[in-house]
Parts: sequence; structure tokens; C-alpha cells
Amino acid sequence: MNSAVKDSLSFLPEYLKSNQFVAGHEDVFIIVQKLAIAILIGFLIGLEREHARQPAEKTFAGIRTNPLISILGFVDALISSYFSLWYFPIIFIGFAALVTVSHVFSAKEGRRGATSEISALLVFALGALVYWNFVIIAAIIAVIVTGFLTLKIPLHKFAGKVSEEDLYATLKLAVITIIVLPLLPNETVGPLNILNPRMIWLMVIFVSGISFIGYVLTKLLGEDRGITITGLLGGLASSTATTFSFAKKSTEANELSYNFAIGIVMASSVMFIRTFIIILTFSKDLLRTLWLPLIIFSCAGILIGLLLQKRIEGENHKNIEMQNPFKLKSALYFGTAFAIIIFLSKAAQVYLGHGGIYAASAVAGVTSIDAIVLTISELFAQNLSEKVAVAGILIALISNNLIKALISIIWGTSNLKKYAVLGLTLMSILPAIYLVYILLS
Repeated sequence: MNSAVKDSLSFLPEYLKSNQFVAGHEDVFIIVQKLAIAILIGFLIGLEREHARQPAEKTFAGIRTNPLISILGFVDALISSYFSLWYFPIIFIGFAALVTVSHVFSAKEGRRGATSEISALLVFALGALVYWNFVIIAAIIAVIVTGFLTLKIPLHKFAGKVSEEDLYATLKLAVITIIVLPLLPNETVGPLNILNPRMIWLMVIFVSGISFIGYVLTKLLGEDRGITITGLLGGLASSTATTFSFAKKSTEANELSYNFAIGIVMASSVMFIRTFIIILTFSKDLLRTLWLPLIIFSCAGILIGLLLQKRIEGENHKNIEMQNPFKLKSALYFGTAFAIIIFLSKAAQVYLGHGGIYAASAVAGVTSIDAIVLTISELFAQNLSEKVAVAGILIALISNNLIKALISIIWGTSNLKKYAVLGLTLMSILPAIYLVYILLS
């Protein structure tokens, strides 16, 4: 123990200074720093609880009590670490009993719910985690807890919008994932030794998860927040499906055709971000080359959408029905399509060379870019050259934009065709230029 620490502890009895109060490896100043973090965590959650409280409403813990609870958890962890581990559960049980009694009396007075009481228990535990050096985890949990507390109204609205079909679709996929995934062999099988059943199903879960995030955001923000916002969120789920939906709806509301066209452009701009997320997850080496172009393509798409929007008159507002992407049939379809594409791409690479990869990318981009991007990321991890991988992904992106333009022409109104095709064409120019540069380099 250094002299500064000894001086600061001079007021303590000798047995505390020489025992475990500062155990040689733990500096008092580090403890004070962690205590400050624990207080901030309590203050953060307490601030939200105080803000959410109605003027005449009583709450178990607000902006003052929550920091004190965090300190209590911190001190409990400190005492149990230096004296006996039994101190922690004893003090925690006592605090939990206090919280329970408070909840019982509040319930008798007519206050429903136990959000404040549960958050108080969490604050106690977070204070202890900070002392035990789980600072980052405690901070992340604190932010998540605050987020859930803050989003009370949107979450309740979301629950009210969840249909029985949504619930069953999500439950079926979750159950089948839990049961099926452990049973699938984690080894390559079949011709060319390229198909891994467990890896294929993991890709299904990953892509479905991205789609579900877009669906949940749409439900939380509301489908009636505007076609442009719905287009952005729909692009996170599937820009191709969003294009088809908007094109069909333009025939039902011709006066909003221009708005639907902008929604298609916005959804397509998010397609590049979706591609970025997939490559980031499965091939960070490939992302080193593509991250900047993908961000530029996405920003350019959003800019094109905003510029086109300036020429639109009318109210950008209409209910858009979004279907739950978590459907077993869709998941099995994607898994089958992904297995076929990865097999054909490998066969094309083996028997046709680079030209085969480019052809597979162009064809795969007609339906969805997810499968071909995942396939190329997988092949790149094996032996596919970076040049061919980047070119293949660019071809798929351009092909997907072209098919969305074709969808707009076939199913959309004349007003939608004009702006959607113009926007999608402009969005394809930069990827096409970069593709030529890659092929010629």
C-alpha cells in the first residue's frame, strides 16, 4: 500500500488498514472512480423514473433514491469482497424485502405495475457489477434498461399492433430454430463439399433477423408516419418486396404515386446498408474494400430521393401494411435458395471461372441480394479473389436495382414509373462506374 493511501486511511483502526479494506492490489482512488460510475448509472435510471412520474403520482424510487440504491449495491459488493461473500445475498434479500413491502402497499393504494420496483433491484445489481469490474456490461445494461423504461408508450402501442398471425409466425420460427439448429450437422456435405446445413440455417436466422428488425421498427414508429419513412424501414427488411408493395399500392392511390416512387428509391438506398451489415458480419476482410463505396452508394441514393421529393406535391402520408417477415415458408424458401445459389456459384467458379460468378450474381440479384452476398462472402473466405468477390457483389446490386425498375414499370402507375425508374437508374450509375474500375484494374 503506498504512502498516500496510508495517509488517507489514518483515521481508521489499525486492523482495517492492515486487513482487507484495501487489499494491496486495489487502490482507494480506483474504488472512488468506480463508485462515481455506479452513482451515474443510478442517476441515469432515476432521471428517467422521475421524468416518467405523473405530478401527483408516488413512485418507489426517483432521481435521488436510485443513486442511493446503486451506492448500496456497490457498498454491499465491497463489503462482501473484503469480509465474507455471505454479506451480499443477506443485504440484497433485505433490500428485496423492502421493495416487496413497498409494492404491496402501493398495490393496495391502486398503483398498478412493478416497473419502478424491478428497476430498483436492477440498479442495486448494477452498482455491485461496477464494483466487481463489470463496468462496460453494467453501463450497457443501464442503457438498455433506460431504453425500455423510456419506450413505454411506443412498446405498448407495438404490443397492441401485434396480430395473432404475427405472434404465431414468430413463435413457429423461434421454436423450429431452437429445435432444428442443434440437430443440423456442422460439416460440409454433398457435391463439391460446399454445403454446410448448420451454416445455411444460421444464414436463414440472420437474414430473417434483419428483416424482423425492419418490421418491428415499422410497427413501433407506425405505418402511418409517411411513405418515405416506411420505405427506409422497408428497405431494411427487403427493398425488392417494398418496391413490389409500393408499385401495387400506387394503382390503388394514384394521387400518391410520386410518394410511392420516392419510397422505392429510399428503400433501395437502404439496400446498400443491408449489404454492409451482412459483409461486416461474415467477411470483415472483404469489407475493407467495400465499406466506403457502400456508404457512398447509400448516401447518394438518399440524396437522390430527397432531390426528387422536392418536386413532389401532396401529402406524404398513407397507411402501409407491412407483413411479418418471420414466416416458416419464407425461411425455408430462403434456405433452399441460398443452398442452390452457393452450390451453383461454387460450380460456376470451378467449371466456368470468373465469368460463372458474375453470371450467378446477375441472376441471383433478380430475386434478392442477401443470398448472393452471403455466398460470395463464404467463397471469399475460402479462395475467391477479392476482385471477383467485389465485382460479383456490385453486379448483384446493379441487377437488383434493374429488376426493381422493371417491377415499377410492370405493376406501377405511369407517375410512379417516371420517378422510380429515374431514381433507380441514377442510383446504379456509381456502382456501375466502380464495377468498371474494378474489372479494368
